[in-house]
Amino acid sequence: MTQENVRTAESPAPESFEALCHRVHPRLVRSLALYCGDARTGEDLAQEALALAFRDWSTVKQTDHPEAWVHRVGMNLAHSWFRRARIGRERTQPTDPDRPDEPETRLTVRAAVASLPRRQRQALVLRYFVDLSIRDTATAMQCAEGTVRALSSQAIDALRQKLGDTWEVEG
Repeated sequence: MTQENVRTAESPAPESFEALCHRVHPRLVRSLALYCGDARTGEDLAQEALALAFRDWSTVKQTDHPEAWVHRVGMNLAHSWFRRARIGRERTQPTDPDRPDEPETRLTVRAAVASLPRRQRQALVLRYFVDLSIRDTATAMQCAEGTVRALSSQAIDALRQKLGDTWEVEG
């Protein structure tokens, strides 16, 4: 952890763990579900990320961006999940069969996002789905802000190619 990520004495008091959970949990679950292509996996990974935040709360609460920390941990957990799936564990389906009413549009977008390279997918989900700033996304991804901009742009271009000109990506 770099010194710039630690709160200084003049920083406002950090929020409680419970407040962070209430604020972050819904977006964390949705972003991980989108990233992994599976709602149940997203929920599991979000719970695990928050459990790690609780375990390390004395450190996490001192950072300037605890939400970005939790999202980064969630994404790291997702990477591990993908690695386990790739080396032989049964991979869950990209759609949730218990939700047959899910619109076809969501499935199309979810499949297109899932087909993006890992770093592009991560930047896109954190920036546009979680709605983190470029700075917070860079913190979560542990990269430069310019890298976030480039990856986001590449992801949007790839989605436009996959989804066609009728789809508009805000940003």
